[in-house]
Amino acid sequence: MKDIIGFWGYPHPEIIKKYKQNYPDAKWIDLDIDFNYPEIKVLPDAYCAIIKNIFNNAFYLKDRLIKVLAPIGKDKCDSAFFAVQILKDYGFDIEISIFEEGLTDDKSANGRDFSLIETPISNSSLPLREKIEKITANIIEEKDYSNLSKCKAEFGFWGVPPNDLSILELFPDNTRVFGWTRCVEAKSPADIGLELYVENGLPTVFFAQTFCAKNQLAKYLAGKHNGLYIDIDGVPTNSIKAKIEAFLRLR
Repeated sequence: MKDIIGFWGYPHPEIIKKYKQNYPDAKWIDLDIDFNYPEIKVLPDAYCAIIKNIFNNAFYLKDRLIKVLAPIGKDKCDSAFFAVQILKDYGFDIEISIFEEGLTDDKSANGRDFSLIETPISNSSLPLREKIEKITANIIEEKDYSNLSKCKAEFGFWGVPPNDLSILELFPDNTRVFGWTRCVEAKSPADIGLELYVENGLPTVFFAQTFCAKNQLAKYLAGKHNGLYIDIDGVPTNSIKAKIEAFLRLR
């Protein structure tokens, strides 16, 4: 069986390039994704589901993991920084990654036209779930999607890839992607100016995973843009789904 390189978030492209060259036959696995592996009781019960995925996946795959590439800067979160310290203590071989090129403050963000930044997947007419799956897969695959046709957006989805991607199937195909996921497609995961950007007047759902610090931005932006703020801990409830469906119908 192939050796595995695990990663989370968006490791710096130079680090990805190095390990692709050094281990051309390795299988790459995104540790953020919920593969339904057994839960490891290391973290608090009430904690971010994505970080729990990282631990569950890492421990389940430990015998085959030759390396874990671990973003810990503004391109990811403090929880990832803490995760590195714990996983190292359990014997995992980890290389940290900080990818903060494009990091902006309010002054440098002023005057930038974020609509001109190349994000063909986010702007395409693909189903929303497929958009986000392609964006995250392209961290490693690096395929050219510039030929995708741009759709006229009627809705927006702002945030990170949900733990349960099925929630994305509630949205129509003409939903545009914003937030951290759009930043990842633009290869600028720490660009706060781009992360804050949404199209004025576009009905947008602002999503963050429960216990994630990005809830602060999601709730603020939902109020600012008259959008819908939701946070989900693991699997979305029927009431959350109904709330999204009602928002999409009424707007």
